[in-house]
Order: sequence, then C-alpha cells, then structure tokens
Amino acid sequence: MAAQPGPNEDVASLSFEIALAELEKIVDQLEKGSVGLEESIAIYARGEALKTHCATMLTSAEQRIEKITFGPDGRPTGTEPLDVE
Repeated sequence: MAAQPGPNEDVASLSFEIALAELEKIVDQLEKGSVGLEESIAIYARGEALKTHCATMLTSAEQRIEKITFGPDGRPTGTEPLDVE
C-alpha cells in the first residue's frame, strides 16, 4: 500500500471539499478495519489534522456570513451578524 502523507502535510492548502472527502475516506477505512495498526495510527493523525482544518474553515465562513436587515417598508437597511445558534 502507498505511504500516506504525514499528518499535517499539505492540509492547510486543501479546499474544504477536498479535505472533507479525504476525511470521509479515512473514517471509512478505519471503520472497515481495512488497514493495519501502524497505518491506522498514521491516518488517524491525518484525520485529526483534516478535522481541525475543516472546523477552522467552517468557523471562518460563519464569521463572514451576515444577514440582511429590512426596514418597515421592506427595503434593505443594512446587515448584521447571522445568529448561528
């Protein structure tokens, strides 16, 4: 089997979609038990790095999202932070 990249290798340069797809693949491999113990440990560490990267990107996106506010006449009056709770 091909060697997996190091746990933090190139993770920061991945798009959210690619990082999530790789994380899903790692979870699938671990759930199926299709890799040996040493490789499981290595891909688990990479999975943690991918999870952190995805979470950081999501938090950043949530902070940039705003909702449009409207006045009594229905016209847009500005924006305010989106409540994500």
